[in-house]
This record gives sequence, C-alpha cells and structure tokens, in this order.
Amino acid sequence: MQNTNRTKKQAQKLARIDKKHIWHPFTQMQDYSKSNPLIIDKGKGSYLYDIEGNRYIDGVSSLWVTVHGHRKKEVDEAIIRQVRKISHSTLLGISNVPAIELAEKLVRIAPKGLSKVFYSDNGSTSVEIALKIAFQYWQQKSKATRAKQKILSLTNAYHGDTIGSVSVGGIDLFHEVYRPLLFETLKAPSPYCYRCPLKKTYLRCGLECLNALERMLKKHHRKLAAFVLEPLVQGAAGMITFPKGYLKAARELCNRYNVLMIADEVAVGFGRTGKMFACQHEGIRPDLLCLAKGITGGTLPLAATMATEEVYSAFLGEVQDLKTFYHGHTYTGNPVACAAAVANLDVFEKEKTLTQLQPKIRLLKKRLRECRDMPQVGEVRQCGVMVGIELVADRETKKPYPVQEKIGHRVILEARKRGVVIRPLGDVIVLMPPLAISEKELNTLCDVTFESIRITTEQQQ
Repeated sequence: MQNTNRTKKQAQKLARIDKKHIWHPFTQMQDYSKSNPLIIDKGKGSYLYDIEGNRYIDGVSSLWVTVHGHRKKEVDEAIIRQVRKISHSTLLGISNVPAIELAEKLVRIAPKGLSKVFYSDNGSTSVEIALKIAFQYWQQKSKATRAKQKILSLTNAYHGDTIGSVSVGGIDLFHEVYRPLLFETLKAPSPYCYRCPLKKTYLRCGLECLNALERMLKKHHRKLAAFVLEPLVQGAAGMITFPKGYLKAARELCNRYNVLMIADEVAVGFGRTGKMFACQHEGIRPDLLCLAKGITGGTLPLAATMATEEVYSAFLGEVQDLKTFYHGHTYTGNPVACAAAVANLDVFEKEKTLTQLQPKIRLLKKRLRECRDMPQVGEVRQCGVMVGIELVADRETKKPYPVQEKIGHRVILEARKRGVVIRPLGDVIVLMPPLAISEKELNTLCDVTFESIRITTEQQQ
C-alpha cells in the first residue's frame, strides 16, 4: 500500500480545518471541538488507516455498510469500468444497464414474490418510499379502503432521519424534539426482552408483546395502511434482538387483519444476520422490503424498495386515472452505484460469503460468553455478526449509567488506543465487523472490546 502518511504539521492542519468547518452527524460538537479527531485516510480489508499511518480494525463496518472489506478489487474495478462509460443518467422514464442488471439480481435473491424494485439513495429514503407506496396503495385499491391511512410501528424503532421515517421512529433521544413536525402514528411495544415495556419475563411471558400487537391490529386495522418493523434486530435501539417466532407471527397477524408489512432491512440485510435477508430466518415475505447500507458493499450510496406485484398493480392505469407514483430522486438508479451493487452480489456468490460467515458467527458467539459475567455487562445480544453489549451501573437492578458519565463513548475511545474503531449506541457497545473479517481479526476485535469495557468500568467504580 502506498505510504501517504502526513507530517504532524499537516495532520494538525487537517484537524483544525475539520473542527472549524464540518458539522458531524450524531455528534456533540462542543465535545468534538475539544478532541483530537480521528481522520481516516485509507482502508484495506478489515482495516482503516488514519492520516498518521495508524491502523485500526473497522469494528462497525464504517457504520454497518462494508461487506467484503475496504478496497475490494472486484467492486472497485466495476465502479471504474462504469465511470468510463457513464457516471449518471436519469431513471425518470428511461433506464440504464446496471440498474436493470441489479434489479434482476435483487428479485432473484429476495423473498419470493418481491418482483418490483424502486431505487433511491439511502435507508431513510427507502423507508419514505415504502410509507408513501403503502398509503397510496390503499387510496387506489378501492373506495372501501381509503380510510387506511395510518402507520403502525414499534417503540424503540429507528427507520432513518427524514421526516417520514422519523415519524415511524420510536427513540425519544433521536426523535422527540421533532415531534411537532411529524405525522401521527400508532406504536406497538418493542419485543425488548431485557427491558420489557410490559414488565414481563421471557420465556414465561407467552410473548405478550405479540398479544399487544394483535390487540393494536384488531382495534385499528380499518385505518391502518401498514406495519413497519426492522426484522429480527432493532439496530439503532441498541441491537435489540427479537424472540424467536415474533417475526413470523407478526406477518401472520398482518395477513389476518389486511395490513401491509414493511420490512426495513436497511441494517440487517446483506448477510448481517447470517442469511442474505433477515426475513429468511423465519420464512416470511413482506409486502415491501427496504434495502440500503450493504447493497453496494460499502462503496457508494444506493437504496432499493422492493414491492410485490399486488402492490405494484394498484399503481397501473391510464394517465387520467392519476395512479402514477409521483416520487423520485435525482440520482435514483445511479449506474455507478448499481454497478458496484452488481459486483457486490457477484462476490457474495463467487466467494460463498454466507457459507464462509457461519464459522465466524459461531466463533463470535463463543467469544461473547467471556464478557457476559463482567460486573457491568447487563446483557449481550447477538444475531449473526450484529452484536450489542449493554453496560449497566448495576446488574441486579439493570440501572443504567448516568448520561453525563458517557461510559459507552469512553469505552470506544479506550478501544481506539488499542487499534479498534467501534461506536456505541448510548451505553450499548456495538460490534458489526465486515463479513469478510478473518477469525484472527475477529479475535482481536473481541479481545480489545472486552479489555476496553473492563478498564473503563473499573475506573468508574
């Protein structure tokens, strides 16, 4: 790899400009402005390299997107080939070759029956599109269904940061301040077994959260257009994993009460749970499927909302029928991003990525047992290579740490000293490495994470 390390003076200049001009997402800038920022210069495989040449394991796949590692040759070359042809051409009323090739691949690997692909740019837009489609579907299906205008979602949900996706979100820390801007939605209790909102104890609860969901559907189904959820794992809520059978039962309830199911697989799709899509674990097919993050292997922004023929057919008609789906983005179906996604899926197939992933999932499960008995670890949650380690001030009472102690943030800074980049969700330490991470690298990731938790929590006592 070419040595592009900056001098100390150059690094200091970049840090100064960064803090002067860049407003970072999900970052308290008052704290950041006093910090020595980590500035990434390049990457290779499972590693990130900063401007001073220091190397770090990318323990969160650069925010859950990197699949086959950084600078994957096959994906990079597909991008370059496409740029030499054309970098962008609108999808409004015309098409392009990579968008067509990708749509065919997505339909082939998605749950059977999802046969239509609507492209956009990111996870939030993929959800916005699904919400609008669900609403318009019922408006156009028949006069009798026009009252179906509301959306049901879960507490602790996160579906993105645009206004529609925030409206169906359920994390007050992220969403409460925007409440006056949002449209009204209905909320069912999250299947958060560690901190059950219904004060029940798993397994003795009989999945009361499902009973609560059914009561909501039974009461409101005549005005409900859709139920939106993140299958198997509520990611941004702290890697909250669903109890077995919840997803399948939820699908059956949506069928029973004639409510569309929107599966937001932005975070859980493309192998993160051990299968290509989380829905496949319980053999269900949503009516609308939202995809982004890993779709291009972590190289370029792209998203897709997939729909069934039944949903799509409600939008067909003569121009004067006004059934057109009037939605789109400038870079919808961008050919360079689509070419990257095609290459990403080709690598999945060629390298048998999901098969190669299974021993790593088992290794991760084994290693995670080591931290379950740490005094300040309340719960360890894992689904595939998605991991949340919830830290608590008191294991017996599950009392959280005071916010001002910033335990989660301090843990990730400790890990950074040891050559690992991870990111917390509050006081939940998140691990989500690239699917291509080696077992040796995975062991190092676990070693550093556990040691960083131990050091930080012992300092707090």
